[in-house]
Amino acid sequence: MARTAVNPWPWSKELGYHQGELVAGHTRTLYCAGQTAMSGDGEPQHAGDLAAQLALTLDNLEAVLDEAGMSLANLVRLNVYTTDVDLLFQHYGVLAGRLGAAGVAPATTMLGVNRLAIPTLLVEVEGTAVA
Repeated sequence: MARTAVNPWPWSKELGYHQGELVAGHTRTLYCAGQTAMSGDGEPQHAGDLAAQLALTLDNLEAVLDEAGMSLANLVRLNVYTTDVDLLFQHYGVLAGRLGAAGVAPATTMLGVNRLAIPTLLVEVEGTAVA
């Protein structure tokens, strides 16, 4: 698989994401459902703590990727939904650090929403990965 970053402007790379990812020669694509701060038993965790929710959300995304034989390094697209954009920006290093450690900067969209499916959840992440 060959990945080529598509960045007509340098500012997005400085924020840790590419405007696009051109992928050629891949054989498998995984579309991940939105992951949240849910325990293995399906119970929401860390009410009111966005940083902890984001960390567990990423753990859960990694578990889905791992089950498919992939990792964060395979992410080419990431959508982040939050009920508090300003608070998420305060803890964005949690996300950026994990992606940076994996050596990727997937094309990313962040959206502020009124609420998520479970009212105590503050953040949800969905991704697309290729291998």
